[in-house]
Amino acid sequence: MNPSEPAGWAAPATDSEALTRYYRWHARLYDATRWSFLFGRAALINALPRLPNPPRNILEIGCGTGDNLLRLARRFPKAAVTGLDLSADMLARARRKLDRHPWRITLLQQRYERPLSLEPVFDLIVFSYCLSMINPGWEQALAAALQDLRPGGGLAVVDFHDSRFTGFRRWMSINHVQMEGHLLPRLTALCSPITQTVHQAYGGGWRYFQFIGQKPGG
Repeated sequence: MNPSEPAGWAAPATDSEALTRYYRWHARLYDATRWSFLFGRAALINALPRLPNPPRNILEIGCGTGDNLLRLARRFPKAAVTGLDLSADMLARARRKLDRHPWRITLLQQRYERPLSLEPVFDLIVFSYCLSMINPGWEQALAAALQDLRPGGGLAVVDFHDSRFTGFRRWMSINHVQMEGHLLPRLTALCSPITQTVHQAYGGGWRYFQFIGQKPGG
């Protein structure tokens, strides 16, 4: 088991089959294991009301088994919520959760490598432990998000940041995670930061960050 891999990241086409096989089995363990490794996901959603304008149309990339989709729907009950994930098995588990709740949430199974629409339609786009695993291609995914995001819309990200331990970074890279502190500077260059924080995990074994920014032009 690899506890570092969140679901449904925007993998290159050559990696899709391997990831589909991986999550066919790990979908059964995801909710039981990832809470101990992927910190700050709920806190990111709790911080979203700080956005200047309440979102009406929300997209989460790498929605996995749907926990953040439910949090988003509770936080913004008037918004239309869409979750995108590469794994059909993860989405099947998300669908079972969502069917027990009254909110209308749309699920899409695909990679995220280009905008979903010709015109920007989303007021808020969320990445949760997704971008650090898109290697190569994380810049392409961010570019797609910026095109899908309306001017003045919010971009919210929680992800791995860095580690001072070379061996740990090497182990994470074997497990597809890049922890070189490269994401946060790029996010702050693309969007005006509303809030950004960096936190230690397990006594400083690694750091993760939370970022909420606003697309220019609103």
